[in-house]
Amino acid sequence: MDMPAPDQGVIARKARIVARLRSVLPADAVIDAPEELRAYECDALTAYRCPPLAAVLPRTTAEVSAVLRVCWQEGVPMVPRGSGTSLAGGAMPTADSVILGVARMNAVLETDYENRFIRVQSGRTNLSVSGAVEADGFFYAPDPSSQLACAIAGNIAMNSGGAHCLKYGVTTNNLLGVTLVQMDGTVITLGGPWGEPSGLDLLGVVCGSEGQLGVVTEAWLRILPKPEGARPVLVGFNSNEVAGACVADIIRAGILPVAIEFMDRPCIRATEAFAHAGYPDCEALLIIEVEGSEAEIAEQLGRIRQIALAHDPVEFREAADEDQARRIWLGRKSAFGAMGQINDYMCLDGTIPVSSLPHVLRRIGEMSRDFGLDVGNVFHAGDGNMHPLILFDANKPGDLEKCEAFGAEILKLCVEVGGCLTGEHGVGIEKRDLMAVQFAPADMEAQMRIKDVFDPKWLLNPAKVFPLATTATRRAG
Repeated sequence: MDMPAPDQGVIARKARIVARLRSVLPADAVIDAPEELRAYECDALTAYRCPPLAAVLPRTTAEVSAVLRVCWQEGVPMVPRGSGTSLAGGAMPTADSVILGVARMNAVLETDYENRFIRVQSGRTNLSVSGAVEADGFFYAPDPSSQLACAIAGNIAMNSGGAHCLKYGVTTNNLLGVTLVQMDGTVITLGGPWGEPSGLDLLGVVCGSEGQLGVVTEAWLRILPKPEGARPVLVGFNSNEVAGACVADIIRAGILPVAIEFMDRPCIRATEAFAHAGYPDCEALLIIEVEGSEAEIAEQLGRIRQIALAHDPVEFREAADEDQARRIWLGRKSAFGAMGQINDYMCLDGTIPVSSLPHVLRRIGEMSRDFGLDVGNVFHAGDGNMHPLILFDANKPGDLEKCEAFGAEILKLCVEVGGCLTGEHGVGIEKRDLMAVQFAPADMEAQMRIKDVFDPKWLLNPAKVFPLATTATRRAG
C-alpha cells in the first residue's frame, strides 16, 4: 500500500516541533520517544505500519486548538485518532505526521432527558454513552461491533453503524451537532440540539469525512427511550443464497426489524469454538431482532416466521428468555475476535442493495475459489452492509497482495450491483485507490474542493480517501 514520501524538512525539525508542542500541552501529553510511538504506528489495519513523528494526547478543546495551530504554522501533517479501531487505515500515520489522540477526552458534559440528547467529549467510547444514560431508561442507538472500544470521534469520522442501524440509522442519523477544531486552530460549532439548522448542511459534510476537515472534540448525540421489549430469533439455512433471499423477502414485505445479521459456516464454526453460543452447524444463519410491546413482537415474529419457513430453514429458534437472547447475540458480537484467533484476515465493508444479496454471496464464493483464499461472511444484512473476512497468511509471501486483489474485486462487485465502496469503515488507505471505480473525476474534484475550504494546506489526514496521484498537487501546496 503506497504512502507519500515524508517531508524530510519536517523530520529534520522534529526537536523544534516537539518543543513547541510541549509549550502548549502538559508534560505528559506529548510522546516522542521511538519506543513509545510504536503504539501509534497503525490502527486495526495492522498489515501496514509507520511510527509518527510524535503523538499528542490533549484533554480539552483549547489544547486541541493550540496543537493544531502549532502544526499549521510548522506545516506538519496531522492525523486524528479515536481509539485506533479503524479497519481501513484511517488513523495510519506517516513519518512526518503528528498523531492527535482524543482518548483522554472522555467526559460527559451535559445530559438532557427532556430534549433527548447527551453532549460528550469525542474520546468517549460508544458503549459508555449508553452506559451514562441507561439507568434513566435511555440508550444511544448506533452500536458498532467494536462499541466497547471505539470512540465517538471515530464513529463520526467514519459514519459508523452497527447491528441496530436498520431501524435507528447510522451515526449521521443520531448526531445533532459537533464542536470542530479546524487545522489553523479555529474552533467552530456545527449544528446542536436546538432543531434543524438553516443553510448548508455542514454537519452532514463533517460526519463521514474521515478526519479530513477538522478534529471533532465534542458531540451532541440523540438518545432514545429504551424499547418496551425486544426479542431475537435465530434462523439457520443450508445455503448462503437462500439466507440472502430470506432477508430480501423480509424487507420486501415491509417488516422493519431492529436488526438482521448474517453469518456463514466459517464464522459460525469459529464463534462456536470461541464463544460456545450454541449455534447450529449450518451453511448460514440469520439473527433477526424485533422490539416493541409483547403484542407488537408477537405480530412481527409471526410474519418473519412465515417468510422464513417458506425458505425451508434447518432451524428457527426464538429466544424464550433474557439468557437465550444473550446467547443468540453472543456469537455475533464475538465473530471478529473469533476469526482473528484462527487466521489473519482483512475485513471489508462494501454495501449493496438487499435484493442483490443472493447474487453477491454466490459471486464471492466463486471468487474465493478463483483466488484460493477462504472467506467468512458476517454482516448487517438488513441494510446490505457486507463484511467479508478474507483469510490469508501474513507470513506467506504474496498472500497479502493476493488478499488485496481479492478484496478489490469484491468492492468492485458491490459498486457494479448499485452499491458503494464502504458502509461504515471508511475509505482510509484500504479503498483509496478504488475511489475511481465509484466516482468520476468531476465527483472527486467536488469533494476535494470542500477539503480545500476547510484545510487549504492539506495537512489533515492528507494521504487518505483520495488516490495519491489525484491529490499530489494539493498536498505539495
